[in-house]
Amino acid sequence: MKFPDTLGFDPKLENQLILTEVSAVMNWMRKNSLWPMPMGLACCAIELMSSGASRFDISRFGAEVMRFSPRQTDLMIVAGTVTYKMALAAKRLYDQMPSPKWVIAMGACASSGGMYRSYAVLQGIDRILPVDIYVSGCPPRPEALLEGLIQLQKKIQIEPSLLRQKKADC
Repeated sequence: MKFPDTLGFDPKLENQLILTEVSAVMNWMRKNSLWPMPMGLACCAIELMSSGASRFDISRFGAEVMRFSPRQTDLMIVAGTVTYKMALAAKRLYDQMPSPKWVIAMGACASSGGMYRSYAVLQGIDRILPVDIYVSGCPPRPEALLEGLIQLQKKIQIEPSLLRQKKADC
């Protein structure tokens, strides 16, 4: 491709140039290639599994690669009743995830303990993990999870730039 000799506007290059910021490109890549780790703890996990099926097709949103290793994920989907015994495992897995990382609390039990007001049930995963999106329902339909994923993508798109993130981490 030959560039024009003058510094003026060349209409031939109009459709070939994109001007943007590095942080906008990074956020665009992050939002369109989420790698979720399913933390299926109860009945909500069945709806989580069906969201990956062909009828609902979570791959439309770039989240079809379900990983079961926390070191390869950036999104934890906590689906179901969180007992105190599993809460420690969830916290350990969250700590092993690389930054930036996000959490979706799927269902009433993961969000607030649901109908289980028991000594053994954690009353919301947000007591130990920073939750970004809450998906309501008992159990929520796959469409609700996909809507929560879209809301998370909107949140990722407007996150601060890399320099501001580094300052916040320090």
